[in-house]
Amino acid sequence: MLKRILKSYDYSLIVVYILLCLFGLVMVYSASWSLAYRHELPADFYYVRQVKNLSISLIFFIGFALFPYHVFQKNKFLIPMMFGSVLLLLMIFFVGHAANNAQSWFRLGAASLQPGEFVKISVIIYLAAIYAKKQSYIDDFNKGVLPPVFFLAFVCFLIAIQPDLGTAMIIFLTGCCIILCSGMRLKSMLKLIGLGVGILVVLTIIVLLLPDHIQSQIISPTRLGRFTGFMNPFRDQGTTGHQLVNSYYAIGSGGFFGQGLGQSVQKLGYLPEAHTDFIIAVIAEELGVFGVLFVLLGLFFIIFKTIVTGLRTDNPFGALICYGTAGLIGIQAFINLGGASGTIPITGVTLPFISYGGSSLMVLSILMGIVLNVGMLSNYKRKYSKQK
Repeated sequence: MLKRILKSYDYSLIVVYILLCLFGLVMVYSASWSLAYRHELPADFYYVRQVKNLSISLIFFIGFALFPYHVFQKNKFLIPMMFGSVLLLLMIFFVGHAANNAQSWFRLGAASLQPGEFVKISVIIYLAAIYAKKQSYIDDFNKGVLPPVFFLAFVCFLIAIQPDLGTAMIIFLTGCCIILCSGMRLKSMLKLIGLGVGILVVLTIIVLLLPDHIQSQIISPTRLGRFTGFMNPFRDQGTTGHQLVNSYYAIGSGGFFGQGLGQSVQKLGYLPEAHTDFIIAVIAEELGVFGVLFVLLGLFFIIFKTIVTGLRTDNPFGALICYGTAGLIGIQAFINLGGASGTIPITGVTLPFISYGGSSLMVLSILMGIVLNVGMLSNYKRKYSKQK
């Protein structure tokens, strides 16, 4: 039986996941050694920390790939997860650590934990479980569609006022992907869109009624500059356009083959967040078009295979988890790449599997492990159930 289970895993997905993570590890070292030097730290400081992050992430990846995902659909898991997520997001306003004008982290000794990242898992599992249970009455808007939306809106609001608008946007759009794939009718979708517009108006009013010091964090000139600077970055390249202009220089100087691994100039103090938000610019500068294509094709393959896994399973819960995970990876990658290329405003979002950061890598690894488990059980059932 064990041999059959092992044969049922999608090893192509495992290989591409590991390749992207290892590639990210190499690029984190290349993009971060100069930053470590400027902070009088060992050159491999961020690299060593990312190795630890990846090691923990791989343990999570393997563990969740082996653990039956059906357990997550039970109320004894869902209810504590739901309330635990809200509690963590509330606690961060009292004991959270502030960095980069946002109070979004818990300090755990030398390490840090970003609860908003782990809420991504909660939202995907919760929405997938609830809408899978409601399949028999999914067209009943008030009973089948609406209740989970309030949980989604509430956690997004708590994250947005930290303020972490990038994470809030990713979670909201990921939730929308699951909702749209839940099987509801077009009429219900239109009602939901109308409700979403209404919620947006209400949230805007709430923000305007918040104390001035919180408003100044959410809609400060610096934060607004990150959203507006992409429209004409060279006009304000000394201030709001600084990141994007230097990202352009890095991408433009890479050409087809790049300047060579480790040879980026922009990472030497010119391009902020070179090892996190703008790591794709360093990849483009050092490895050229082919380096960028490697990342894009790897991400596309993972998204594609995750969607295919969802389509092949006959379990609505597993399918919705897959669609939510694919949506999360695609949305986060689009926002990161769009910000680095000037297509959309910069929001400070990491590139999946590539950028430096433990919380993001762990969350994505957990979700990939669950997707593998969904695919394994589906393949096992399809291949061997008839032989019994």
